[in-house]
Amino acid sequence: MLASIPSPSANGFHIGPLFIHAYGLAYVAAVTAAVVLTRRRWKAQGGDGDLVYDVALWGFPAGVVGGRLYFLATSWNQVPPHWWGPFAIWKGGLGIWGGIALGTLVGLWRLRRAGVSLPLFMDAGAPGLLVAQAIGRIGNYFNQELFGGPTTLPWALQVDAAHTPRGYPIGTTFQPTFLYEMIFDLALAGFLIWLGRTGRIKAPGLFALYVTGYSGFRIWEETLRIDPSHYIFGLRLNLYVAAIFTLIGLTWFIAIQRRPPPAPA
Repeated sequence: MLASIPSPSANGFHIGPLFIHAYGLAYVAAVTAAVVLTRRRWKAQGGDGDLVYDVALWGFPAGVVGGRLYFLATSWNQVPPHWWGPFAIWKGGLGIWGGIALGTLVGLWRLRRAGVSLPLFMDAGAPGLLVAQAIGRIGNYFNQELFGGPTTLPWALQVDAAHTPRGYPIGTTFQPTFLYEMIFDLALAGFLIWLGRTGRIKAPGLFALYVTGYSGFRIWEETLRIDPSHYIFGLRLNLYVAAIFTLIGLTWFIAIQRRPPPAPA
């Protein structure tokens, strides 16, 4: 093969006796980027920028818990066989669907207590969530996980022997599906920002498009991935989840655009 993407030799680094996981650093960077972008967008609408910190303080931990619970519920066979296995998020294993669901619910609870417009804040935060998800996928790269089937494309991913799936020869290169998702997430975030500036979309239409667009992309991505998954009628479980959320998001978006616009922030 003339070209391919090498995987990192380690998934973190040492600072004295302390080992810093790249997966964790990616999530810290992801949250920071989401907060900065959302705060800027919310303040542009006349909102209190400090409210974004409060929502993130509650929403991010809830998202981690929700993501882990979803993983435990749908991929229990991948949990390390130790007492600490259910808590080992540094080894990966955060289901995006559970993370978005619980994180959003807790965030909306904080917004309702603050008495601000939920639809407007959701639209302000949608691009930031996509940017966060894109940065979070860097952690999958360092963990050498969530890649697709074999390929010889110039951007194929190299993985070491310990991470080569059973049944594939050592040295096989794979589809970097996490990279595809990073590119898509950033592109969709940029599109939503542009679309929001046109003033044609009623809130929370941008958030509904975020749900629709991301879920629709995951339908395609799930056809490529080969990591362990539960199957229903020959298709991966997450493909069904993505299809359901695509329909929900699209239906929600259409319904939103038929309603009167929300009150100002």
